[in-house]
Amino acid sequence: MEGEIAVALRDMFMVVLKLSAPGLLTALAVGLVISVIQAVTQINESTLAFVPKVLAIGIALSLTGHFMYGTMNDYAHRVFDRLILVGGE
Repeated sequence: MEGEIAVALRDMFMVVLKLSAPGLLTALAVGLVISVIQAVTQINESTLAFVPKVLAIGIALSLTGHFMYGTMNDYAHRVFDRLILVGGE
């Protein structure tokens, strides 16, 4: 039983990592580029990075949406299959 819980938690964390990675990595990359541009030009405006980040995250999510849907769908099927197995015992 404890082994099954550990496997379920590991699967959950892997799914969370897969689903959050595209948006977070895109925000990190765009933020880094904007920070370098701000450092070079000495423009220290905190709101300057907001619009490019939002646009880049929107593009990244639209490009990886199919992958994210498939990952979440597969995970949901695995969880419900485990629930059926536990309920059948």
